[in-house]
Amino acid sequence: MSKFQYVGKRVPFKGSYEKAQGKALFGADVRIPGMLQACVLRSPYPHARVKSIDISKALKLPGVITIATPWNTPTTKFGIVKNDEQFLTDEAKYIGDEIVAIAAVERDIACKAVELVDVDYELLDSVYDPIEALNCNSPLVHSDFTSNLCHHVEIERGDIFTGFNDADANLEKTFKLPFQYQAYLEPQTATAMWSDNSLTIWAPGQSAKHLSDWFSSAYLLPKDNFRFIQTCVGGAFGGKNYMRVVPIVSVLAKMADAPVQFVLDREEDFLTSQPRVPMTINIKMGITRNGIITAKETNIIADNGAYAFLAPGVLEVASVRVDTLYRFKNIKTKASLVYTNKLAAGGMRGFGNPQSHFAVEVMIDLLANELNIDPSEIRLKNAAQVGDENIHGYRLASCELQSTIELAKIKSRWEENRTKSKKRGNKKYGIGMASSVHVSGSVMACPEGDGSSVMVQILENGRIIVFTGEGELGQGAKSVIAQIVAEELCVSYDQVSVEDLDTNIIQGGAGAQGSRVTVYAGNSAILASKDAVLKLKESAADIWNCNVKDVIFRNAKLINVITESELDFSTVSKHYIHMTGGSRVIGQGMFSAKNVEIANEIRYGNISMSYPFATQVAEVFVDVNTGKVEILRIIAVLDVGQIINLDAFEGQVEGGIAQGLGYALFEDFIFDKGTLLNPNFTDYNVLTIKDVPEIKIYTTDSIDPYGPFGAKSVGELALVSTAAAIANAVYNATGKEIVGLPIDPFEILK
Repeated sequence: MSKFQYVGKRVPFKGSYEKAQGKALFGADVRIPGMLQACVLRSPYPHARVKSIDISKALKLPGVITIATPWNTPTTKFGIVKNDEQFLTDEAKYIGDEIVAIAAVERDIACKAVELVDVDYELLDSVYDPIEALNCNSPLVHSDFTSNLCHHVEIERGDIFTGFNDADANLEKTFKLPFQYQAYLEPQTATAMWSDNSLTIWAPGQSAKHLSDWFSSAYLLPKDNFRFIQTCVGGAFGGKNYMRVVPIVSVLAKMADAPVQFVLDREEDFLTSQPRVPMTINIKMGITRNGIITAKETNIIADNGAYAFLAPGVLEVASVRVDTLYRFKNIKTKASLVYTNKLAAGGMRGFGNPQSHFAVEVMIDLLANELNIDPSEIRLKNAAQVGDENIHGYRLASCELQSTIELAKIKSRWEENRTKSKKRGNKKYGIGMASSVHVSGSVMACPEGDGSSVMVQILENGRIIVFTGEGELGQGAKSVIAQIVAEELCVSYDQVSVEDLDTNIIQGGAGAQGSRVTVYAGNSAILASKDAVLKLKESAADIWNCNVKDVIFRNAKLINVITESELDFSTVSKHYIHMTGGSRVIGQGMFSAKNVEIANEIRYGNISMSYPFATQVAEVFVDVNTGKVEILRIIAVLDVGQIINLDAFEGQVEGGIAQGLGYALFEDFIFDKGTLLNPNFTDYNVLTIKDVPEIKIYTTDSIDPYGPFGAKSVGELALVSTAAAIANAVYNATGKEIVGLPIDPFEILK
């Protein structure tokens, strides 16, 4: 029997009724009196210098209010990691780059005005291949930079030469991993309004803190002059961290002295969402005859596209995080992020982890084949253990990786299904496994210190209102926080409401990135609840005229241990207002990451409080006549600590696996030089509900010492190993090595 009343249970999602009834306020639903609508003129060329812009015809169109160009907007360059962005550019670096922005009384008028703008371009040489772009004779994507190298990582631990010499088998392969679009339902949108040199943004953004940092660098404004109000989010998956619609509406609103809204169409969203970073990964691994990995050497070339955004962080993750999965002793990694004249890539769900995991986990199976041993045994023999400190200084306070592998083997009948030949006509059966690791927040996302704030307000009628700086993306953050508060305060879940994020009310946090919200906001919610209880005790002590230490809190009651008298929330909350001269009971919780440090210049240091682990097994049929892969079943076993919301947990796992299936089988951007040929859901293939196979989900017994009630993260972990498990299943079925995604039926048939 569970020791919790709400934690670990199924409860209705906060906000679900409003969404079902069409009452939820999404970004495009924002309405402000006098609000204008925006449209943007985008470059039709992959690389071109703007020689002149004639806006005279557009200005004459009735309803046009203001037109922004590269020459009447701030020219300060800004960015997250690299200052390579501008509000509007006079040198287009990809097809879709923003040149002119127009605000008008209606969107149709703004878009018509865009057609009336005449731009004279000087075409420049372009480069589309990241390896070619590193050549010293290659055209520069950014003419004011000295090379196309955006970011570089070099790491060496142990003795790589000795590691390969000690191996009984060394194997080297090159893997090619594609773009992947976030494919959320709601395109990017934002509304901006200025008042007294302060900017307010309404948007479905993922991180209030990072938007604030972004804008203070762009406008050279104090962060207190920026207010972010999060609207309901129709999906994000990393694509709504740094939305280009935000600087566009902000500059137009300032010029027009009126609120401005910009809602992208789907093609624009494809061009600006910063999809998964494509990578070419060359990896060499050595292994002993009994299955111990002795060395791993990796070389990564990543295609950044035109602007950095979060891609340098993605490269860092791809370079190091997978090394937490196994007890590697000798590694050498070189990784380069390269500018090209294509749309910018960035921080999609998994943040570089799916790419490097694919290479390592497929290599495990290829090495197992070299030695004629079971690949699951290699994973078990090398698996990370609780208490380990890995080669980069990551400390594992909890780890049940071996248990996930063992349970996955049991639930999939691994030994039987790997050796038993199964056919259905022309279809061959295969089974494959892959494991994964992620973080529960990373201090590298906030080097100045990663923390979270929550406020718990108790009203006179006993109703509880919670404010958090982290926001809700639809993943169930509000519900998780409400469950934690209800558990701590011993009140009904329905009694607790969680308000939309507004940085005028509470300090904005780093938000939903790095799988941090449950752990950080959850811990803050516990602290805020305890602080509220302390204030209730003070109020009760004042009523009884006793010492606070003689008041205890139990089952939503304040109890005098001397007289055994009891008071309820409502009575004590009302008295608190009179006692303090008008203040309600407000508990504040501020949580900062524990047992972590910023990785130093050689990238050594424990960056996360806790690391979740998982193992997935995929079962497939492969048609030997067509090469088509049919997914029969996915078994997922996760080490994520205490589950807070069972529905949210299962939804995250199922959704993550579905995205992993798309990454494995269908999804990629198709380019003709710099032109994206499939910027729509007709030509860009995503899974439908008919494509999703049976998914079985299991968990290990694991409690993390740093998470709220022992919880770890799950949101990104869920998709990291899916593609590799499928590739290994296809390899098991056909003997064909899968070294690129999406899996190509024609390659299988070769």
